[in-house]
Amino acid sequence: MTSNTPATTPRDTADAARQDRFFTLPVNILIFASFMLGLSEFVVVGILPDIASGLGVSEVTVGNLVAIFAFVYAPCTPLGSALSARFPRFATYLTLMGVFLLGNILCAFAPNYPVLLVARLLIASVSGTLVAIAMTFAPDVTQDKYRTKFIAWVFSGFSIASVVGVPIGTSIANVFGWRWTFHMINVLTVILLIAMFIVLPRNSHIVRVGFLSQFRLFFDRRIHLGVLAVVFGAAASYVFYTYLTPIMRDEIHLPERYVSLGLVVYGVACLISNLTAGKLAERGRGVEPLYHLRWVFLVHAVLLASLAAAHWIPVYGAVLLVALGLLMYQFNASSQVLYMDVAAQSHPGSMNLASSLNSMSFNIGIAIGSAVGGVANDALGLTWLGPVGAVFALLAMAVTMALRPYVGQRPER
Repeated sequence: MTSNTPATTPRDTADAARQDRFFTLPVNILIFASFMLGLSEFVVVGILPDIASGLGVSEVTVGNLVAIFAFVYAPCTPLGSALSARFPRFATYLTLMGVFLLGNILCAFAPNYPVLLVARLLIASVSGTLVAIAMTFAPDVTQDKYRTKFIAWVFSGFSIASVVGVPIGTSIANVFGWRWTFHMINVLTVILLIAMFIVLPRNSHIVRVGFLSQFRLFFDRRIHLGVLAVVFGAAASYVFYTYLTPIMRDEIHLPERYVSLGLVVYGVACLISNLTAGKLAERGRGVEPLYHLRWVFLVHAVLLASLAAAHWIPVYGAVLLVALGLLMYQFNASSQVLYMDVAAQSHPGSMNLASSLNSMSFNIGIAIGSAVGGVANDALGLTWLGPVGAVFALLAMAVTMALRPYVGQRPER
């Protein structure tokens, strides 16, 4: 008796293995895109003294670029994401990448601080929407079982920028001048655009609901708490991260020639943080993964409070910075799962908008943290930035604990 079931050939097995791969070329392109966005956003932290010296302004003035960037990034992200859902995704994504390139070209040739400020505002206006659109490619470039892994790796592109891009950018600035750091970004962005045009899928998932209807998502209590947790969590880190280079130099007394290496080590810790966040986000659906992180925020608060000791015990400060890097992004994937699961369950027309909320929330946190860090630095000095950040970490813990009533309300798969 013969079987009608076709035999599995080695070629079929190889094809199945290829389809089951996570790191496909489109996935790698989207991760590299987030790397470029992270490099452009964070490199200012590494070359802050060089820009200040080159343009004849104070380090605090240049540090304010971080807060201003985030203040523009935050409102533009949900608005841009809601609008982008109504247009062909591929064309919109490449167009916004073109705006990103234009902004970095202006950075490279800025003759003074006002022009540099305009350039940074231009980049900030599109960066969050680019992250949100990248998230919507998930069902088209990878399998559902890799969803949290895809989210984690897209966010990890920013950490990789800290590990590789920011130190390299800092080194280039030290040798050739800070403008050459942006020239490097521009060359890499052109290469990325070409790769995107060739590789990314051109199909679209255009939203048919009204523009304003998408914003009903903002009336969901779970979304409120998720946004606040990320805002406070990001603010806790950025109170000190904005001044990471001066802290290494003046508090830990790291020689100038080793600051780039210090940024690499910190960046590695941040990358591990993002990848670990992906694992933590697999612990349930909806609000559950973020709720489970309430004790992580408490540990973060305790460690931040002890950062003041770095002024008197530099070795402890160096080890502590690594630990803080390991905690910096632990909530990223869990919060993204919350936003997208809540939208899928209760607001299916708002998926693009939901994809933008983590970037929006994080950058509101960056803006608040950087601004508070600037005030604290002026009033109290670098030594007390950690304890100030600890207050935000405690607020993040309190907000996360408020998610308890919603645990067990499983979104539909």
